[in-house]
Amino acid sequence: MDGLDNSIQDTYKSISAPSKGLFKDNGSRFIAHAYPVETEDEIKEIVASLKKEYHDARHHCYAWRLGYRGERFRANDDGEPSGSSGRPILGQIDSRGLSDILVVVVRYFGGIKLGIPGLIRAYRTSTEDALCNAEIIEKTASRRYRLHFGYMNMNNVMKMVKDLGLTPAGQDFGMECSMEVSVRLSLDAEFLKRTEDMEGCTAEPVG
Repeated sequence: MDGLDNSIQDTYKSISAPSKGLFKDNGSRFIAHAYPVETEDEIKEIVASLKKEYHDARHHCYAWRLGYRGERFRANDDGEPSGSSGRPILGQIDSRGLSDILVVVVRYFGGIKLGIPGLIRAYRTSTEDALCNAEIIEKTASRRYRLHFGYMNMNNVMKMVKDLGLTPAGQDFGMECSMEVSVRLSLDAEFLKRTEDMEGCTAEPVG
């Protein structure tokens, strides 16, 4: 593909759809739910929904990681001993190199305390089960732009879109034309250079 900058790593792994896992120990049940997510708002909604659905459970521990570099993350023990639940969940996410993912483990207490080593094993194993049941996919990090150009530039713009393998959306063709495109990060510099080289064509970041 024209203009691909191989020095920029813009692919990463996530899961394609929600999946579940289960672990039982001394009467306690650990039900793991894994979800593909892209925003913290999504995460808050899912956690709130699971707390409502499993309102009679003792704990709702979770961990998540976001972004193509996985730079945003959190682990929450939800009342379990510190480091016994959220961290083991995150550890399983990281051992598979996943991002844009949330795992929530719902615990029903069975009356017998498991101790911190037992809890770590339970949260780790239930998460592992959920991730083993998930389909791992490769995602490509990208930026969205809205292109503005005159009608006379239509052929040049469409050639660039084809050359760079972009998928146009939200197209508006009049005397003044516009369209939205998603550009993978390794093509970003080439896209901006080619846009700049076209007189009367501008690229405006979206979002």
